[in-house]
Amino acid sequence: MKAAFAEPEIITRKGKPVSVILPIKAYKEMVERLEDAADVAWLKKARPKPQSFRPLADVLADLDKK
Repeated sequence: MKAAFAEPEIITRKGKPVSVILPIKAYKEMVERLEDAADVAWLKKARPKPQSFRPLADVLADLDKK
C-alpha cells in the first residue's frame, strides 16, 4: 500500500489517543479546509447584515444633484 493512501495512525498513551499520524496530502487538505472555514467565519462577523445595492443610474443621479 502506498503511503499517500494510508489510513491515519492513532498514537495512544495509557490506552488514550494522544496523537495522529496522517499522510501529508490529507494534512494539507485539512489545513486548507480549516483556513477556508476561518475565512467564512471572519466574513460573517465583518458583514453581519446583507448588503443592499442601488442601480448605477440612481447613484449617478444623486451625484448630479450635488
